[in-house]
Amino acid sequence: MEDLKNELRELIISTLEMEDVSPDDIEDDTILFGDGLGLDSIDALELGMALRKTYGIRINGKTNEVRQNFATISSLAEFVAAHRQAPE
Repeated sequence: MEDLKNELRELIISTLEMEDVSPDDIEDDTILFGDGLGLDSIDALELGMALRKTYGIRINGKTNEVRQNFATISSLAEFVAAHRQAPE
């Protein structure tokens, strides 16, 4: 699971072009949105597209689970591990 968490840190940084953030800056329990890492709804859309491309995950944005699944690196890793498929 640690490898996946590191992949996700790198994916977030590269997808969102966060030049001033390193993977070490993002702890497993760092809140990704709002006052945590500072991501917003546009970032969520970009991240969702990157997850689909990289892991074959389709995200239903109409459920409340999305907020829980995207809350931290740990919760995102659990979500990806449970739902990933072969990339398209």
